[in-house]
Amino acid sequence: MTTQLFVIKRNGSKEPLNLDKIHRVITWAAEGLDNVSVSQVELKSQIQFYDGMRTEHIHETIVKAAADLISPATPDYQFLAARLAIFHLRKKAFGEFEPPQLYNHVKKMVEMGKYDKHILEDYTKAELDELNDYIVHARDLSFSYAAVKQLEGKYLVQNRVTNEIYESPQFLYILVAACLFSKYPKETRLSYVKGFYDAVSTFKISLPTPIMAGVRTPTRQFSSCVLIECGDSLDSINATSAAIVRYVSQRAGIGINAGRIRAVGSPIRGGEAQHTGCIPFYKHFQTAVKCCSQGGVRGGAATLFYPIWHLEVESLLVLKNNRGVEENRVRHMDYGVQLNQLMYKRFIKGENITLFSPSDVPGLYDAFFEDQELFEKLYTQYENDPSIRKRTVKAVELFSLMMQERASTGRIYIQNVDHTNTHSAFDPKLAPVRQSNLCLEITLPTKPLNDINDEEGEIALCTLSAFNLGALESLDELENLADLVVRALDALLDYQDYPIKAAYLGTMKRRSLGIGVINFAYYLAKNNARYSDGSGNALTHRAFEAIQYYLLKASMNLAKEFGPCTGFNETNYAKGILPIDTYKAAIDTICTEPLHLDWEWLRAEIVEHGLRNSTLTALMPSETSSQISNATNGIEPPRGLVSVKASKDGILKQVVPEYERLKHHYETLWEMPNMEGYLQLVGIMQKFVDQSISANTCYDPKRFEGGRVAMKQLLKDLLTAYKYGIKTLYYHNTRDGADDTQEDAQVVQATEDDDCASGACKI
Repeated sequence: MTTQLFVIKRNGSKEPLNLDKIHRVITWAAEGLDNVSVSQVELKSQIQFYDGMRTEHIHETIVKAAADLISPATPDYQFLAARLAIFHLRKKAFGEFEPPQLYNHVKKMVEMGKYDKHILEDYTKAELDELNDYIVHARDLSFSYAAVKQLEGKYLVQNRVTNEIYESPQFLYILVAACLFSKYPKETRLSYVKGFYDAVSTFKISLPTPIMAGVRTPTRQFSSCVLIECGDSLDSINATSAAIVRYVSQRAGIGINAGRIRAVGSPIRGGEAQHTGCIPFYKHFQTAVKCCSQGGVRGGAATLFYPIWHLEVESLLVLKNNRGVEENRVRHMDYGVQLNQLMYKRFIKGENITLFSPSDVPGLYDAFFEDQELFEKLYTQYENDPSIRKRTVKAVELFSLMMQERASTGRIYIQNVDHTNTHSAFDPKLAPVRQSNLCLEITLPTKPLNDINDEEGEIALCTLSAFNLGALESLDELENLADLVVRALDALLDYQDYPIKAAYLGTMKRRSLGIGVINFAYYLAKNNARYSDGSGNALTHRAFEAIQYYLLKASMNLAKEFGPCTGFNETNYAKGILPIDTYKAAIDTICTEPLHLDWEWLRAEIVEHGLRNSTLTALMPSETSSQISNATNGIEPPRGLVSVKASKDGILKQVVPEYERLKHHYETLWEMPNMEGYLQLVGIMQKFVDQSISANTCYDPKRFEGGRVAMKQLLKDLLTAYKYGIKTLYYHNTRDGADDTQEDAQVVQATEDDDCASGACKI
């Protein structure tokens, strides 16, 4: 005799468990999918049912049962699980599967304080009704399971204390578009809203976490990256700390330039006291970074930058090392070590590097970024001055220590400051770039703050987005998509709030954007190209030429409408110098693909009309935002054809796009024999990208004698990256030796996000 089970409904009432209803929902979710079994999902679910189970828990059990069946042989379970999850999500948000009318939904959410009241002030009911009729809620059913879980965990408006969700994905997309174009003329704005909605909801354009989670809410800070430079004074250090707290609390990832801070033992007030050095102040910054949880979206994170010739560098390089004591470690930030040609030359020639405190060598720190010839002249001058405190170390020992710490922690990053400034959007004499950001792809001018209200300092913000290369049928699509994304992000700069005056003034002057790509691995695979053998070089050249060309054209056209940014005169673009004029010549030895677009026409138009935005491109990691589009992340090869990603939202399986058709065309991370082919591709991209690229280095110890990655190889790849003009190197990944044979799956610890707005953008 079978015991009848009873369930508790969402309204608290009790009724018998209805297996037919469950069967109908799973059958609906399975419609049109290949190699999925409704009965198998039912069987896996039913063994977990019990008397008195709540209906929402039953639905969660069904979703998990479907998700557990995701595999290379049955990839469509990721869509079956996603549809079941969307069904559950809508029931939680609306009490039923069908979403409400847009106007009614917005009105209710504004009254609850969840949406920005300006939406109802800027748009009439008739306009919102027109947009309601344009929404395609069925697009919710095209997400993968990993995407739905990321939407639930990070992006949809919700109460993170009670876990109540208030919207479904298409409302997110239409309202982001509506907010960004709200100040456009009424005659044209709905057409832009619809165009942008279509681009983001069909995954042609990918948006970062701050925009997806924040636009439409009362919190108006959507820049992913904040670059803050610290001066060598207590006032500046305190202002930097205050600025960090303000921005970490509003979802931004932080880049801190602390290279000016003088070394331990330096005189203070003419020798009245000795300076405590960098480490206590780094600890101070770390506390500021970690004091806020970014509204529950993710934890605060920062990367701090300093030059390799700093007097304390040997202590600074080991700050993340597990050995040592708390007094001499600052482990909860990441670090960017700054190099230039002179440092590389000293290493290659087996010479020494001399270490100084920046406070003891006037003009040297500024010249490091602004003028490489002047830097070398001053550096050798100070080396020969016996009155200046200094220490000399062998270059090979210092480089080896740097690479050893990079390998052991994965989080000691590299910035080539000469490439950053000589192949830059900015004239280094007028607007030098002295740091990067959290994820090493933003390169913008900054100036130290003297206090939190300082209007002479400059905090740099960058607003991000990405093209989904894999979703394009033709590179010609980029022209319209570039116009949409540049317009949207440029409008966002005026739409958002600025908690610090220096950030507002800097943003209005530069109007910097950073538009990158996702799904590059899929783009290579579907074009039968690989990372490692050069077969993707010409393809990459054509794609990134088109990306930069059409973004520049869009910004130039926007300058015709609204005027160029006020800092346009400080860019190289104002002098008619484009990225294609300043890249490293070594790229021509690995790619002979010609330019295909009319750059001379564009050059003349930019000189005549200016650009609305000082920068247009930056290639960010895009870990979770790429999952939303069911795409491979950023420019990276997948670790496996099925990635099992462990996040705070649970274990998420994601199958690479078009697995069945292209499984033999993908080149996974550990299949690459070495880093040469990957670094060539990054160098080709950097030829066109006016900011920088979150590029990773990856090593499998099994490929090396004795199962240890040779230091010689690490240093060789560092030099290769420099040769190809690569500005920055992000993560160092070492294969952990786990068994990879189980269905080509790789476990990736993607603990926090994202598009450079958190510190765990693992590939």
